[in-house]
Amino acid sequence: MSVSQLIEEAYTGLKSLVIGLGVTGKALTQPGVTVLYPMEEVERDNLVTYRGHVELIGKDEDPAVPRCVACGACVKACPSNCITILCPVAAKEGEEAGPVKMGPAPQKGSKTPGEFIVDFSLCSLCGQCAKTCPVDSLQFSDNPYMVSFDRKDFRIDLLARLRRMARDEAVAGE
Repeated sequence: MSVSQLIEEAYTGLKSLVIGLGVTGKALTQPGVTVLYPMEEVERDNLVTYRGHVELIGKDEDPAVPRCVACGACVKACPSNCITILCPVAAKEGEEAGPVKMGPAPQKGSKTPGEFIVDFSLCSLCGQCAKTCPVDSLQFSDNPYMVSFDRKDFRIDLLARLRRMARDEAVAGE
């Protein structure tokens, strides 16, 4: 290697070092975006694009009742198989009317789900369930503080959650 090539290589290296230090310096002078939870919490304004677990949307006239018509489209569209919808099964002729039996959605004659369970530990947050819902009954939650040491806590009963949220809103509105 000639002396001019060594000088050119050294100049290129120093130039890239100065550019890199400039980028680092700019990043150090800007305010941080990391939130040190639990000392501080994320502002709700910053959660516009956050995707938590899916949740049911209540009807306008009765927020405790889901818009869901138990068609099973979300279950079929989910690549992670994390959604389970169970509907009351109608008793067949000759059967006793005992405890309510549940079967997978869709069930003939059922217009609302009896159970709507999401296993958030399996969910890939792809949004296929919300996209395929014909009645727009699913949306993403904006709750970033869902933590647990037990996997069972991530199995969420969305019907119970919807009813609890509607009750809390009714109490807050009074």
